Amino acid sequence: MARRIILCDGAESARLWAQIGAGDDEDLTWIPRDKESRARPAGFHALQGGLAPESIARLNPKLGDEFAVVSEDLPFARNAVTVISEAAPDAPVLVLSDKVDVEDLPDHPCLLRAGLRSLIRDDIDEEFSHLSNLQRLVALRTLMEPREKLGILLQPDPDPDGIACGYALRALLGRKSPTAPMISFGEVKRPENRAMIKALGIEIRTVTPDELDEFDGLALLDVQPSVFGENPPARVRSVDLVIDHHPERSGYDAVLKDIRPRYGATSTILTEYLRAADLDIRPKLATALVYGIKSDTQLLGRETSRHDINAFAHLHGLHSPALLRRIERPALPTDGLRALGRALSQTSVEAGIHLLVLGRVREDVIPQVADLGLQAEGAEWSIAAGTVGGDLVFSVRNVGYVRAAGDVVRAVVEGLGVGGGHRSMAKGIIPLKAFRKVYGGATRKQIRDALHDAFVKAINTPAS
Repeated sequence: MARRIILCDGAESARLWAQIGAGDDEDLTWIPRDKESRARPAGFHALQGGLAPESIARLNPKLGDEFAVVSEDLPFARNAVTVISEAAPDAPVLVLSDKVDVEDLPDHPCLLRAGLRSLIRDDIDEEFSHLSNLQRLVALRTLMEPREKLGILLQPDPDPDGIACGYALRALLGRKSPTAPMISFGEVKRPENRAMIKALGIEIRTVTPDELDEFDGLALLDVQPSVFGENPPARVRSVDLVIDHHPERSGYDAVLKDIRPRYGATSTILTEYLRAADLDIRPKLATALVYGIKSDTQLLGRETSRHDINAFAHLHGLHSPALLRRIERPALPTDGLRALGRALSQTSVEAGIHLLVLGRVREDVIPQVADLGLQAEGAEWSIAAGTVGGDLVFSVRNVGYVRAAGDVVRAVVEGLGVGGGHRSMAKGIIPLKAFRKVYGGATRKQIRDALHDAFVKAINTPAS
């Protein structure tokens, strides 16, 4: 288990730390001053040999351990950072002081400084969280620095969370579109998502798997290779970086992974990176990330963690309300409204399932109708299905306290197509040819009956 190794400069610093409240995972050490009593502060042990690399080495720091230096004395703080760097070169360091500025400390790849006497226990834990994120960011930048052209791969028909993450990654790496383009295997289709990239002034290039060879680095954001089918392109089965908040999937290799299923949005992870790096988050970037978190958590109402709330609160004061209003005005096209009207005239809620079959529509209409469908009285599940090209495409929403939508969709499409998603939202695609082979046709009634029966079975089958 990773430790926090706390180095306190003298008894007074140790007593102050004890008053703040020591955590269970903290190894408490103090370095006595020459003229003070050698009486051991409660819970602390003295660093044998004083502040020296060999003394730090005797603490047996391991990979993943973090250091905190607690001191108001600049020479002590500088020396502590130096000896920690010699004894544990990969360890991140948090300096807690009201009198020492970070600019006065030695160069260190993973160093943060925070105040001390104004902090409470929760603040200390947050500073260590920033330190952990900074350590991940240092590794990410080290990996990507030699890459001449980095492809930032998003899911097909990229959503706001993925788009915001790609925008943020470029800011973290100090890159522009020519050396770090955002790419996808499918174009942006939903009107509000097209409005988002237009408002941000960014481009998402649609590529084929063969075109990935032009990149000497590949980063996947808000997506994992399993989304690209049961047998994803070889180039995306071995990538540099994956950052995602969906449950971790197997079947691929990544040099670096940061997967946090407890988070409601991948934008939250990138926001934490930005905060750890102490970068200036400009209004356009803040607005993109606010919308990424807002859309994936339904305004912090679905699958939301304290991390999402903290990130949203931090960004809210930095974003542009006017820019956000330009982005989030979803509009159904006229033919989509007609399709919705026809579907509503033939629908009802059965066994908690509200199923709307739209016929042939633009793909971006389908998830918008699924969102609307969940508002029907008695609906625990909303499914909107439509024909797009040669495929049957359906979007799924649920109320959040029932079976995970992603698991249900995977059960429905098994052996027929592809699909997956979150606990309360998911998407499936079944080629019409495969659908007709199993169900004898693909009329609206056949689609409605087949999907309803398949979802009832999948929802009521106990999870293995």
